[in-house]
Amino acid sequence: MRLPAAEHLPPPWPSSRFPAALSAGRGRLLAYLLNRVGADGAVRDSCRSRVLESALALALVDRGGSGPRDARDRMVGYLERHRGSADLMDAAVAATALGRGTGHPARHQVLEDIVSRVPDFTGPRKRALVHAIFTMLGAATAHDEFAPDAFDVRGLHPWAAVQAVAVKAILGRAAGRAPVGRDDVTLLTSTQRPGTVWEGNLFIHLSVLHALVDVPGLERVVDAGLRTALMHQREDGGLPFVTDTDTWCTATAGLALGSAGAPREALHRIARRLVHLQHSNGGWSYTDHARLSDTDCTTVAIEFLHQLDADAYRDPVCRALDALIAVRGADGGFPTYGSGTPSEACMTAAAINALRTQGHHHHLIRAALRFLADCQLPDGSFPPGWSSSRLHTLFRAYLATRPHHGQSALTVHDMSGRIAGLVQSAQNADGGFGQRNGAPSDAVSTAYALIILAGQPDPAPAARATGYLLAQQRPDGSIMSVPDMLGPRPFPYHVPLLTDAFTLLALGHLAHRIRPSLVVMPGHRHSSAQPARRTAP
Repeated sequence: MRLPAAEHLPPPWPSSRFPAALSAGRGRLLAYLLNRVGADGAVRDSCRSRVLESALALALVDRGGSGPRDARDRMVGYLERHRGSADLMDAAVAATALGRGTGHPARHQVLEDIVSRVPDFTGPRKRALVHAIFTMLGAATAHDEFAPDAFDVRGLHPWAAVQAVAVKAILGRAAGRAPVGRDDVTLLTSTQRPGTVWEGNLFIHLSVLHALVDVPGLERVVDAGLRTALMHQREDGGLPFVTDTDTWCTATAGLALGSAGAPREALHRIARRLVHLQHSNGGWSYTDHARLSDTDCTTVAIEFLHQLDADAYRDPVCRALDALIAVRGADGGFPTYGSGTPSEACMTAAAINALRTQGHHHHLIRAALRFLADCQLPDGSFPPGWSSSRLHTLFRAYLATRPHHGQSALTVHDMSGRIAGLVQSAQNADGGFGQRNGAPSDAVSTAYALIILAGQPDPAPAARATGYLLAQQRPDGSIMSVPDMLGPRPFPYHVPLLTDAFTLLALGHLAHRIRPSLVVMPGHRHSSAQPARRTAP
């Protein structure tokens, strides 16, 4: 995601082609994000409440008759406010949790919509998961038969394995099957520690409690788990998907701040924080509280540390690259999590961008580019990733193709051109971009698109996208947008700071492309003037 080397940039654009407010707007956003860097180098923002976890927690409170009355009332209030949500899943879940379910047709529509927005390899598990969600809310309608691989934990990373076992237990109980087996109970209870949400994931935590709620002798475990979940109730009465995404925010904000020329003292503070959080295997996770490393966070941390000071951070970068290469698939691609799990387009693009920080991984990069090209769909897009915006994978894949040379140059050039063509055809009348074709514009999708537009010959689309982004800026410098990240796929969750980071990163890519101009700075005496070189914006 880092800025390309100057020698790989197309000819520069004149600053006169862009909104006059660009420089000031970028400065306000930079100041806002710098203000979010803590004394310890962490860049934190809370994960906002979500209907899904709020509904699951309310169902547990009502089922067990436990939990503070005030906490329950606040959850009900939160869900009432989301009962008319434009999001089909949120509306159906909120209504069901409040005892006003919209019936089987709505749930069937939700199911089909969800399965259509996930990678093919997760389809059977997601179908079972949606049925389990409504079952947990007391609205099971039919005991459908599920494909055996819906509950097969072989080849799954730990989070998915625990989730699959919990779903199997919930649906099995609803269908009147045998109680949860001893091994499954052992796995599920291993995630429970009073006061601690396993891997920071409240969705899995609550699913496990629902799976254990009828297991004899585990009443105290469930009660303690519910109390732990309620420790994370937000001011609006809802519960979030995860406790936090602080490591992901820190790495992403660090890269964005570096692209904007932030003070090096602040950047090194962020870097020291990331080095401190690096796992023993060399990787990073999305939160300080998780042990499972992921490709997303690891690759961005690599890019940030390398760009900041390749010599000073050589050791952590080398360890991280070893961790990244260790999970590489036999198909040349890279998965989100551990070795042996399916390779994905977005993570493969991320890995290419990280591997390019070094000069000796050409064979890995070539194989990864072939995998990425094979993943590209006829319209130029890629299979669903970890963002509800298709533009997230597109911008990372586009950067992975720059520069393109060697034996695969023609294939990579074609992939890059198809990405650019799709993005240029998808711009809305207001200058922004939506998450999917025909969707209304939002800031974070537009930021993703701007990174691609900054590499094109014509500045007009980039200028229009910039104007849209500046119109979404609040007085404090932050940027308004919609939820974007997904977890579990395809359920969106919201950490607003990520929009700020990606917007600043996009404006950094844009600034890198704009021609330096001579401006006149007032002199110290009389009315004389001194020429000074400035890069606009």
